[in-house]
Parts: sequence; structure tokens; C-alpha cells
Amino acid sequence: MAGSVNIKDVARHAGVSVGTVSNVLNRTDRVRSDTRARVEAAIAELHFVRNESARQLRAQRSRIAGVLVLDITNPFFTEVARGVEDVLGAAGLSVVLCDSDTDEDRQDRYIQLLTEQRVQGVLVVPVGPIDRQVTRLRRQGISVVLLDSEAPEGLACSVSVDDVGGGRSAVQHLLALGHRRVAFVGGKGRESQVADRAKGAHVAFLQHDEPGAELVSVTARALTIEGGYEAATQLLGMPEAHRPTAAFCSNDLLALGMLRELSAEGVSVPDDFSIVGYDDIDFAAAATVPLSSVRQPARDLGQLAGELLLEEASGLAHEHRQAVLGTELVVRASTAPPRRKSARRARRA
Repeated sequence: MAGSVNIKDVARHAGVSVGTVSNVLNRTDRVRSDTRARVEAAIAELHFVRNESARQLRAQRSRIAGVLVLDITNPFFTEVARGVEDVLGAAGLSVVLCDSDTDEDRQDRYIQLLTEQRVQGVLVVPVGPIDRQVTRLRRQGISVVLLDSEAPEGLACSVSVDDVGGGRSAVQHLLALGHRRVAFVGGKGRESQVADRAKGAHVAFLQHDEPGAELVSVTARALTIEGGYEAATQLLGMPEAHRPTAAFCSNDLLALGMLRELSAEGVSVPDDFSIVGYDDIDFAAAATVPLSSVRQPARDLGQLAGELLLEEASGLAHEHRQAVLGTELVVRASTAPPRRKSARRARRA
């Protein structure tokens, strides 16, 4: 059986030393091509499978890195993880993707599990303050990079996005179209990214400084499509005279859920209501009404985070860096000036 074959059996079968087999498995550049071919043939003939757990115990470190995100169903985080894997995979590391589901206890359990697995590093989109967990990982010799969130100076490397600027640009767009009552749709969690997008929305209103203009806060239970349904229901339940004419949603899933629910209730987007999302996931452009959205460079974010993790894990002189990437507002069909429907009715009359 394959499980009973060990490295000594391979060495005997190939007529080489155990050290040569080890070099073929780990440092192929040190082995002559003809010898390497003989060892690889022996491995195939004997169906040898290396004992990775034992190798990790000897090395005191696995060739795995953990990526811990807020919501694995959100395509934005999938794209971030792909960026991480682009870099770490090329360096010979495997990536394990974990989902905290924006739950701090679940986040802590995953960090403990990754610590027990002696991973090379952890890249984490944090739920709430994470200083204690980062300190604990570092004590175990595990490198840490914060994703999509700015780290306090000196705590860790981080790669984040200018969410304040992104939120500001989204709401400036709606104000420039003539909307005066705009809803900001967030969730009940403590995600710093959402707080920064809300801050950017407030900054846009302060800079606009027009009497009667108002930013209305709408809170969904989760930053999901279902949360978007809920937010749309809240908006439709407001008195029409005080109802916002546009919404800036803190991610595209909320925006897509809102778009679907409003359409189901006979509210036309953008004639009756305008929507801007955030992330610019692929589904945003493919929606029935293509969604205006703030684009984040998700894959670039993951790639840069992977590079910072490798730099720290190398053991060479390293200073923590906080990289902040820019955003881009992508305007599509879901935003337009308010009251277009009324104007159309007037023309028909």
C-alpha cells in the first residue's frame, strides 16, 4: 500500500541516498537531471506520498498561509483571495480560505486553528479591534498582514482602500445629479470599512452645504442581498414626502438586493430611485439595471498583501507598512437625476 512506502524505500528502489530523495522533493536544483528522473520514476512506481505533517513538525512551520475574510460569499473577498494566491502560490505556499462571517468569536477560533497548524502567515480582514490576536500570532512566529483595513502604526503591515474617499465620491455623484435626500445603507456590524464609507458620505454632504440636503441612515441586518431587500422595505415604509430619492449602499450585494426588491414593488431604477453600490463586483455590470459602483482594486489588494507577508516571513530586516489603494467611481444606468418619472408623465399629458 502507498501509505506503507517511505522515503527509504524510494531511495533503495532508485539506488540513491535518502538525502538525494529529500533534495528531489525539496530542492530539485541541487540534483542532476538524470538522477532526478530516476528518483521521480521510483516515486511514481511505488506510489509514494510524502508525509507532509511529519515534515512540518520537523521544520516547525507548514507551507500554508491562512486568509480570513468577512464573507466568503461576497465576490469581492474571493477576488482578494485570488490575488493573495497569485503571489503565495508562486512562492510555493498553499492558501487556506476561512470565513469569519463578521463574527468575532468565529474569527478568534480560526486564528487559533491556524496557529495550531503552524502556518507561515495569516492575512485577515478583521472584525473589530484585532491587536490582541496579532500579538498572539507574532509570539508564535507567524507573520500577519491586515487586509482591507488599516493597521495601527507599528502593529502589522496592512493593505487597505481609501474608503472615505470612495464613499465621498459616491455621494458627490448623487448630489451632483440633484438628489437632496440620500440614504446610506450599512449593517449592524463593526466593520471599519463600512464606517469609513459612511464617513465619506457625511463629508460629501458637509462639502455640499446646501439647505435641506439630508443623509438618512438605513441599517440592514447583514451586508448581503437579503439585507438589501430589508433596506428597500425600510425605505418604502417611509412617508413619501420624506423618502430619499437615492441610496449609497456600503457594498454591491446590498445594492443588488435593493435593486431587485424595488423593481418587484414597481419602483423604477433610476427613474424613481437611484442606487450606487461599492466594490464593483462582476454582477454589478451584469445586473438587469447595470449598477453604478465604487470600484476597489481587489486583486491588486490581495497581491500586495501577499508580497508583504512573504517579505516579513523571509526573516530579513522588515518594517511594517500601511499601503492605501485608491478607488474609482464607475457610473452606469442605476443613477440619474431625481423625478424623471414625473417629468415623463408631464410630457405625456
